[in-house]
This record gives sequence, C-alpha cells and structure tokens, in this order.
Amino acid sequence: MSAEAKSTGKLGYAEYARIPDDGRRHEVIDGEHVVNPAPDMVHQRLSRRIQFQLYTQIELRGLGEVMNAPVDLQLSDWDIVQPDLVVVLSRNKTIMTAKKIEGSPDLVVEILSGSSMHNDRVLKKELYRKSGIPEYWVVDPEHRAVEQFILRDDNYELLGCHADAIVPQVIEGVRVDLRDVW
Repeated sequence: MSAEAKSTGKLGYAEYARIPDDGRRHEVIDGEHVVNPAPDMVHQRLSRRIQFQLYTQIELRGLGEVMNAPVDLQLSDWDIVQPDLVVVLSRNKTIMTAKKIEGSPDLVVEILSGSSMHNDRVLKKELYRKSGIPEYWVVDPEHRAVEQFILRDDNYELLGCHADAIVPQVIEGVRVDLRDVW
C-alpha cells in the first residue's frame, strides 16, 4: 500500500492496479474497493449492440473512440471505475493513455443488473456528475428503456427515457436505434 493510501485509508490507482484479475469487476469509488460479479449474457449482448452502433457512427467517422469494459476510467485519485461503455470524442483524446482514461469522457453508458443497480443509479451517477461528465445513459434491460441524463448547471437532468431510439446530445449526427438493441 502506498504511503498516501496508508495515511488516508483509501485506495488509489497504485493499489487498484495491483488487484489480481479474478473475472469480477473491481472499481474504487471514493477510495473504497467495490467488487461486482462478471456481467451476464443479457448485459454483454446489450453492451455489444450499443457499442456497435456507437462505433459505426462515431469511430468509423473519425469523431472519437468508443471503449467497452473493462477499461479503467480514473476520475480522481480515489475514483477508478470501469463503465460498460465510454465515448471520448476526438477533441478530448488527450485524456486517453496507454493504460487508462484520465479525466471526464464525453459519454458514459452503464447497463443495469441486479448487483449493480445501486452503484449505477446512485454512486456512479453522483461520481459522474461531480466529475463533469456531460452525458450519462442508464440502460434498463428489464424495462427495455434507456434513461438519458444531461449535465446542466452541475446537476444531471433527465432528458428522457427512451425505448425506440436515443440521440446523444454531446455529438451531432448520431442515433442509436434501440429496437436493434433489445
């Protein structure tokens, strides 16, 4: 454990990077180690389908990069998470390093599962808000809907709950057809 981690009792990136890969998703939120089981098949299928649509409309057009979990997103010394999907537009590509994303991406997507519901709806939503992430989607497989949050005046505003299609506000000319996702 680093001297800083010993003095604060919180985990930082150095400690996080030493956690062995055991097939589960490890994250650090406010210095606390959070462990979630590996995602189920429904989760993975939804993630792949959303990523494909974002990839073909963003990455193939040279507008940015779309990353899927596991990718480390370090938002502060004590906050390292692995969102299901992360979009970093070309204008912000300097936040991407060889090992991780350091700073606020343009869009984060989390897919709910039984074990992650509280983290995604409460803990991560608050973390993403205070980190200044301009857009956050919460995908609800059970209800076949995507909640779209936009950062306005340092708070997330629910722009809509979508079942058929969703249009990201952070980039023009992109539309995810949710009928192809479910």
